[in-house]
Amino acid sequence: MHVLGIDFGTSNTVAVLRSADGRVRPLLFDGAPILPSAVYYNSDGRMLVGRDAERNARMDPSRFEPNPKRRIDDGSLFLGTSEIPVPQVFAYVLQQVALEAQRQAGQMPGQVRLTHPARWGERRRAILVDSARLAGLPAPQLIPEPVAAASYFTSVLGTAVPPGRSLAIYDLGGGTFDATVVRRTQTGFEVLAEEGVGDIGGLDFDHGIVEHLGKTYGASHPADWKRLLSPADDRDRRYRRMLYEDVRGAKETLSRTASADIHLPALEVDAHLTRAEFEDIARPPLERTVDCLQRAISSARMNPADLVGIFLVGGSSRIPAISQLIHSKLGVPPQTFEQPETVVVEGAVRAASGPAPTEAPMTRPTSGGPVSPAGHMSAPRPPAQAPVQAPQMLPPQTNYQPAPSQQPVYQQQQQQATGKRPLHQEPAVLVTGAAVIILFVIFFVILATMLS
Repeated sequence: MHVLGIDFGTSNTVAVLRSADGRVRPLLFDGAPILPSAVYYNSDGRMLVGRDAERNARMDPSRFEPNPKRRIDDGSLFLGTSEIPVPQVFAYVLQQVALEAQRQAGQMPGQVRLTHPARWGERRRAILVDSARLAGLPAPQLIPEPVAAASYFTSVLGTAVPPGRSLAIYDLGGGTFDATVVRRTQTGFEVLAEEGVGDIGGLDFDHGIVEHLGKTYGASHPADWKRLLSPADDRDRRYRRMLYEDVRGAKETLSRTASADIHLPALEVDAHLTRAEFEDIARPPLERTVDCLQRAISSARMNPADLVGIFLVGGSSRIPAISQLIHSKLGVPPQTFEQPETVVVEGAVRAASGPAPTEAPMTRPTSGGPVSPAGHMSAPRPPAQAPVQAPQMLPPQTNYQPAPSQQPVYQQQQQQATGKRPLHQEPAVLVTGAAVIILFVIFFVILATMLS
């Protein structure tokens, strides 16, 4: 049985496939192991995902959302003139992963493991499960990201973590930062302490660079710079998008080199940025992340020296200044990786078994294709031996109805499986109960009349 692991991130999504013989290989999207999480709702009604979305963003930025995960609490997104529920937007990204996994494996993987931030509550996790259902994936197993990362260190790197020992995870992604301390148990890992900062990530460093550039070029080109920051038409919005793309590329370049150039559209200027300048920009928020890590370690009632190690994961953890700050503040050099973006998802599929989800997965048909928001099934999937036919992308709809949040999910499943409603919802039970109450009332009235 194939196991599909998915790490749906703020800026990028990564996925790996573990085959029955235990081999793990990344899914490639346009030849790269990273799929941008971006979506673009085309004027012809098609939803484009990943690099296709980014390429079309310059046509009409109002139809583009580069970081849908950051909008998880918004309920729905406006793309162009259409309002699309957040779970359905997520589903487009997850379905792109499902299509590639199905193409490589020859069939839909039998098991799916979805990672999520450890601090996500039940409502956010339910949205993730619902999105997987809409994408046509099997009911996913949810695994906290630090638990998956810890499994990577033991299963892939062979890091010795005896039962009872702990390690810390420093996870800096595109949108948020999480610091977690996990302890090895006889059966896996448990979370001892977690802290996080919701407004620090790679996107915030991009904004910091733009603000830094504005101090120089905003003064020398005030009108052009104002249009870049507050675009008034489609052309200005395209220029703003081009600026941030170049800023992001320069930021990544500075992790490897001492300087980078950034083209400022509309100004027709190439700005020069050094690594030292970028580290000055990033230092205040990075110091906040290290303080957050220190709080997590203290909350676990430990000292940094008590840990097996501090491990850096997430694409933004490539910034060299992070290791220097952690070493100087905590006295422990952290461990870094060549490709920190894939650590979490590889750990998820290599773990012997992930923790049971806090809510049961949504019930879905055992055969058939992706389920539309209206609850209808598309054409059945082909058998494993037949050539794989790519299912049609889900059509954007606005009549999406999530599972009732008022009723525990395990009750929903029981009701769906047996076809029976809970006793308090049966009409016969309600009528009988009302009759008994009325008889008691009449009896007590008669008794009170006789005594008086």
